[in-house]
Amino acid sequence: MFRMLMALMLSLSFVTIAQAQEDAPAPDRSATGGAQTLEDILARQRGEEVDNSFRRSNIGDPDGAAGLANQLGTLGGASDPDLWRALRFGEAKITASNDGPAATTLIQDGGMRWLLFREGPLATYGGYLLGGTIVLLVLFFLIRGRIRIDGERTGRKIERFKAIERFGHWLLAGSFILLGITGLVSLFGRKVLIPAFGHEAFATVALLSKWVHNNVSWAFMVALIMIFVMWVIHNLPDRTDINWLLKGGGIFSKGHPPAKKFNAGQKLIFWSVIVLGTSISVSGLALLFPFEINLFAPTFAKLNNLGISAALGLGELPTALAPHEEMQLSQLWHAIVSFALMAIILAHIYIGSVGMEGAYDAMGTGQVEEQWAREHHSLWVDEVKAKETDTPQGATPAE
Repeated sequence: MFRMLMALMLSLSFVTIAQAQEDAPAPDRSATGGAQTLEDILARQRGEEVDNSFRRSNIGDPDGAAGLANQLGTLGGASDPDLWRALRFGEAKITASNDGPAATTLIQDGGMRWLLFREGPLATYGGYLLGGTIVLLVLFFLIRGRIRIDGERTGRKIERFKAIERFGHWLLAGSFILLGITGLVSLFGRKVLIPAFGHEAFATVALLSKWVHNNVSWAFMVALIMIFVMWVIHNLPDRTDINWLLKGGGIFSKGHPPAKKFNAGQKLIFWSVIVLGTSISVSGLALLFPFEINLFAPTFAKLNNLGISAALGLGELPTALAPHEEMQLSQLWHAIVSFALMAIILAHIYIGSVGMEGAYDAMGTGQVEEQWAREHHSLWVDEVKAKETDTPQGATPAE
């Protein structure tokens, strides 16, 4: 399911490119005697589909080779361009001492499409998403202000999260922040850091960022499992979520709708982290173990068989992908989903810090003001109080 979701969203990101390819007229190759033209080369560099049928089979004919004593005889019936075309279309007989999955793939033209998308739409729209999110949060703060505790403080505290829960949360938060920063360094470093600090300084930063990114990723995956196991039962949808959503959680008005331990907004954050975080982890594993985890070719095949790709106007998605193309798609997907999750987490950080009075205490000390809890999680407070009443004297209250 995750594979299908990943491939579907990545495919949709290329819809515009695919439509442009379909509308492009066939180039006139009469001037080149049927050989590829400058337009063919430029189109391929732009990542557009090029009709290669006119040269796919033009890879030389050993049976038509001149004798060894004759001029050009040693070429064996294939010129240098013939040889390169055979390599390009996977028709050359190649042997390698390394038997890895990519050892005999000497040429593949998906790299240019990957590079253009990475440096173009990915970096541009990803930057707009993060910058726009920050601007919107600042505007919201200036208009709405901080969400205060409406009632009078009681001075009593309620344990909201145990130590193990806070550890899992901060392990996930800290690792994700490090992964986000180091990922942005990898994506924007050449454009931003090299002009500012020079190549040598960037080389050191890039090397450190790569080491941190690769190793901190394990902490992120462990923390993701921890919070899922600890909180999934509290984040299942129920009828109270509908009322909370209809009233906007009280963020835009006075008064807060009843909620259990996690309100509908927090549940959306939770499932966003679980689903997107899992997707990021799977694509990250494909990058950590090159050519070992192929996600997209089998997923594209399923989308084609189910008719989903055709229904979306994408046509037949490619199912014969070179090992390098699998890696390129994994990297693009890894970055796209990471941008989406970073934008969501920025909003989460805002609400949990300056956006709402008393919210930070839940993960800071684990103890929250009772009045705050009653205003934001009244149904949960009732459950806690009921358990305290049912607990025998001298026993430790359960949450």
